[in-house]
Amino acid sequence: MDDFKALVQWLKQAITDKEQFHLGYAAEASEFVRFNHAKVRQAGQVQQASLNFKLINDGRHADLAITLAGEPELDRQRLANGLQQLRETLPLLPPDPYLLLNHNAWQSHNEQARPLPELAQVLDDISQAADGVDLVGIYAAGPISRGFASSNGAFGWHQANSFNFDFSLFHANGEAVKASYAGHTWNSAEFARRFQQAREQLEFLGRPLHALAPGQYRAYLAPAALEEIISIITWGGFSAQAIASKGSSLQKLYAGEQSLSPLVKVDEQVSGSLSQAFSSEGYPRGDVTLINAGKAEGRLINSRSAAEYGLSTNGASSDESPSALQMAAGTLAQADILKQLGTGLYISNLWYLNYSDLPAARLTGMTRFATFWVEDGEIKAPVSTMRFDDSVYSLLGSQLEALTADRELLLSASTYGQRNTASNLLPGALVKRLTLTL
Repeated sequence: MDDFKALVQWLKQAITDKEQFHLGYAAEASEFVRFNHAKVRQAGQVQQASLNFKLINDGRHADLAITLAGEPELDRQRLANGLQQLRETLPLLPPDPYLLLNHNAWQSHNEQARPLPELAQVLDDISQAADGVDLVGIYAAGPISRGFASSNGAFGWHQANSFNFDFSLFHANGEAVKASYAGHTWNSAEFARRFQQAREQLEFLGRPLHALAPGQYRAYLAPAALEEIISIITWGGFSAQAIASKGSSLQKLYAGEQSLSPLVKVDEQVSGSLSQAFSSEGYPRGDVTLINAGKAEGRLINSRSAAEYGLSTNGASSDESPSALQMAAGTLAQADILKQLGTGLYISNLWYLNYSDLPAARLTGMTRFATFWVEDGEIKAPVSTMRFDDSVYSLLGSQLEALTADRELLLSASTYGQRNTASNLLPGALVKRLTLTL
């Protein structure tokens, strides 16, 4: 943080009276371990930091990404070179009619200093749990930092420690169970329980496949399967811009023409999450209730949508997607899931989701990994890959029977460029009817 503050102070002295700036900061110190056949195949560390520098003058603005070296003099020189480059660029650009600057000198500071697990302990726990099984996976852990500063005196700092172990267990027949364990604090007993559940599912994959005809079936969607549905909804579903331009998949929900089950409550829960409480546009972010008791309540509004549609921004990202989404828990106990399902499908994962009818919030996709046929509360056999096609207003609306009391924290496993801070905290969902098409 001190290095970032020093660059901010230098930049305040370097700009002219007519110029303004936004300076974003992103850094990580990450530990990565790759597993194959339950053995460590690759281990390494990544330490990196970068700036996103926006220069503003007379309604014109331009951005530049700068990689930092961690050497104060060299980093100041890179920032100085960037300043000169942006000064030369701005006169070539037209004024931006939707540029809405925050002139408040807000302050935000959040450091989640929970100690990360010792790598030796993690490796020992994984080794014990994976004895005798074919495990493939990647473990990533370490602090992630985000910062923001503006020429108006705003300053934000966020640092959070997290780990994410994303893994699959493979059967000799080529089928697999996919699972993950993520969070702030490594709990050996909790990890062992999670891994044992995956092991038990792996055993069922050795049974002959149960053939299913297209039709409608009772189904349990595990949190990872529900996350795929939630993730596609967030592609503009809660976006103020998409709602205003009639392009949101939840348009009918926000218009009051449709509703979800009263069990459904969805929040963008920034507080306590891995996501920072400020936006790259220079606005503080707070918690936003998006859906309450099945009805649309809030939306995600960035500064451009606020300027275009006369709204008040709540610090949403440029794509107005959630980064710390939570769905409220229900009352279905973990031990009662199969009994309550009775006869139907236990779906661990979904993939290849897309809209088959966006205005109707209708989705299509495939089952993936461990999907099982359940009879009278007992898993009988694995089910081959099937395609579903169903509406969110059915799956999370009229056909939603129960949500689990336990929720799973699912961190983004994306490491493209840098580790991602996005997360979803989700229950499992028991639905009375899921439509399989082939």
